[in-house]
Amino acid sequence: MDAHPARQLPQGAVDCHAHVMQKDAPLAAMRHSAPARDVSVQEYLRILDAHHVAFGVLTAPSFYGTDNSLLLAALGEASGRLRGTVTVDPDIAHGELLAMKEKGVCGVRLNWIKRPALPDISSAQYQRLFDLLRELDMHVEVFIESRLLGQVLPAIQRSKAKIVIDHFGNPEPEQGTDGEGFKRLLDAIHCGNTWVKLSAPYRLGGASIQPYVDQLLQGSGGERAVWATDWPWVGFENQITYRQCVEWLFDWVPDEKLRHKILVETPGKLFGF
Repeated sequence: MDAHPARQLPQGAVDCHAHVMQKDAPLAAMRHSAPARDVSVQEYLRILDAHHVAFGVLTAPSFYGTDNSLLLAALGEASGRLRGTVTVDPDIAHGELLAMKEKGVCGVRLNWIKRPALPDISSAQYQRLFDLLRELDMHVEVFIESRLLGQVLPAIQRSKAKIVIDHFGNPEPEQGTDGEGFKRLLDAIHCGNTWVKLSAPYRLGGASIQPYVDQLLQGSGGERAVWATDWPWVGFENQITYRQCVEWLFDWVPDEKLRHKILVETPGKLFGF
């Protein structure tokens, strides 16, 4: 039985970060994790139904590189209920990206966590990609160590493309909200073209989450934050439940109107539901 049976998500709620996976699919050399089991889109849709979640956003995991075939197939099976972010080479053709958008892709993910060296984000190739994403009204999703945000955000901001930051900006627990990277994230959010996912607190080394939530929401009124479960919790598969992710949001954001913005209004506009 749920600890708080009255805690029901509002109609139109969006889970903004989840994955579909297949164990026997080819894995990329540049990866920091691997699928523990097959995870189908039909399983995810059943999970959404069970928790009264209307829509979801599938996120490209690191371990498939630029092979987005599984994610695109999942979008095709979801009858418009899901959107997706893909991993691409920076020189992707306009027509290929447009075709992905027509299938439900709403952004491109830079999964640059745990990299020995970062790609040259200021290169002409990446600037062209960001310009293309802005033109197509798609976003750049960023997953990177907080301390490196200062190396990445300015190049994307110059293009005026929308930016979505994964997992609270991935702040270093020992620095807390005083970390330079987290301050960079707050500055970007206050500039008005960057959003952050309230997701995966278990990836932050046991740090208290409430101070991050409070500062991320301060002044933005919930218009720059979205909620996500990170289902099926790669690396934490047997430690987290979907209901737990729901409960966390109610604990973090007790105000109903603010939660509605985070769950429904903001992601609906951002991801095109």
